[in-house]
Amino acid sequence: MYFCNTLENFLRHINSPKDLRKLTPNELPELASELREFIIDIVSTKEGHLGASLGVIELTIALHYVFNTPNDKLVWDVGHQAYGHKILTGRKSIFESNRQFGGISGFPSRSESEYDVFGVGHSSTSISAVLGMAIASKLKGDENTNHIAVIGDASIASGMAFEALNHAGVSNANILVILNDNAIGIDPAVGALKEYLTQVKKKKKPKKGNLFKSLKFDYSGPIDGHDLPTILEELERLKAVKGPKFLHVITKKGKGLQKAEEDQVTYHAPGKFDKVSGERIKKNEAGFTKYQDVFGKTIVELARTNNKIVAITPAMLTGSSLKRMMQEFPDRTFDVGIAEQHAVTLAAGFATQNLIPFCVIYSTFLQRAYDQVIHDVALQNLPVIFCIDRAGLVGEDGATHHGVFDIAFLRCIPNINIVAPRNEIELRNILYTVQQELKQPIAIRYPRGFGKLKEWEKPFQKIEIGKGICLQKGNKIAILSVGTIADKIFDTLQNIENNIDFSHYDFRFVKPLDEVLLHEICTNYNKIITIEDGVINGGFGTAILEFVAKQNYSIPVKVLGIPDKFLGHGNTNLLFEDIELDSKSLVSLLKKEKTL
Repeated sequence: MYFCNTLENFLRHINSPKDLRKLTPNELPELASELREFIIDIVSTKEGHLGASLGVIELTIALHYVFNTPNDKLVWDVGHQAYGHKILTGRKSIFESNRQFGGISGFPSRSESEYDVFGVGHSSTSISAVLGMAIASKLKGDENTNHIAVIGDASIASGMAFEALNHAGVSNANILVILNDNAIGIDPAVGALKEYLTQVKKKKKPKKGNLFKSLKFDYSGPIDGHDLPTILEELERLKAVKGPKFLHVITKKGKGLQKAEEDQVTYHAPGKFDKVSGERIKKNEAGFTKYQDVFGKTIVELARTNNKIVAITPAMLTGSSLKRMMQEFPDRTFDVGIAEQHAVTLAAGFATQNLIPFCVIYSTFLQRAYDQVIHDVALQNLPVIFCIDRAGLVGEDGATHHGVFDIAFLRCIPNINIVAPRNEIELRNILYTVQQELKQPIAIRYPRGFGKLKEWEKPFQKIEIGKGICLQKGNKIAILSVGTIADKIFDTLQNIENNIDFSHYDFRFVKPLDEVLLHEICTNYNKIITIEDGVINGGFGTAILEFVAKQNYSIPVKVLGIPDKFLGHGNTNLLFEDIELDSKSLVSLLKKEKTL
């Protein structure tokens, strides 16, 4: 267990909020200092979401001090800021395992602790969840339980949060919404609501009154989120107020670490850093480029010669590498905030006017705009280009962020093409291809992290839509893949002696399938093995099975991919080992298949 180097050393004695409540209010600021030191110490070597948790230390302590958690229900929106909460609620001794394979989750999880009353990971869900809990308490005749949602100024601008506020204001439910206002999510907050909150913080009275009062909330604030006596006093007051309440708290993301305060975007999740100076420890990636940077550089290059290109992202300007586009073409780049539904339909609107919209969105967040993909894009056959970042397993962020469902949930939608480039050059070339002659929607999926090519900035070449290629020619077994998992198959085949039995085909397109190539494969091989980094159910392998059945081929097909369960968090290599899709497991499997 970690021990703080302070004289009082309050944190070492706290294993639950009951222990916290034994302290006097005057002792809490020292505890806040220790808790910050603890988080900085661990995250500096283990990595994780730093800035958000440092910004709410005082608020976290005050909430667990004033309210009777877990009987009083506390939900953290998204959960990036919940490290202090986890440490104070019995997970201090195992906090080093945060986000590690087999360790605790980086986000609140119902299966992990009774204090995590709702599982989170995506934004803007907290108010709806807490309102459901509060109404349930009323139905059960419980008028005393408190229900608290802590939500950031970026998350509260999302449509779902407004839907919940609209309902909560007329519900009379015993709910407290705390706005953690630091003017930043992962990137700086955007939009009219941000400007409104800026006016409020500057003590300027908005022209039409207070927004949250107009939604029938008992509004108070703004107050200093780092002033513990003020926070404690206000929470104690609100504890006795019934009905929907709204507390506006101003905090500083990264509070307590100078580098994190100065560079809040980078220090949202800075990787490893020196815990004293705050300087980041740079990784040596030997000159390789992240896929999102391949995308970001390429779209700028294309936009220079094609003035119809526009780019849209829902609050992932830095993460998706659209900052370059924003810097060079600010009038053609749109960060719409945490509003995935709006992003998709905005892109559809652009497409009706003959612009070429690139809707750049993480796979896990595209799930939040499924109806818009179907109703506003596919049904009208509008040529929107979905650039699906973070496809496949994403690692330490875990189940809420793995991008493993996109192939399955897009493949069933008419009109949409789906392509998964196997490397940086193919990503570059498909981006070039689709901005020239696209007549219907297309989804381009690519993974998180670094590629394997140092020299990928080659002259553009056009890719034939729906055309697969053969990477290795063999005699008996055809291995079919899409996307960057082709690298893993290549490594696997290099570790099999006399691998002449195996052919390897990169289909590239999940939809449309290369049926000419499939007929050739089904006619000339004894067996097919499909391998993908998406879910098996409804995925690429399923598409091959459907083709084989429809064409009445008798060739056996073995489908490998993500099994029918939610995978946890951890290093992607360990996750692939866990589901036996690592090279070692694939070598064993292919050797066995070779002898059957």
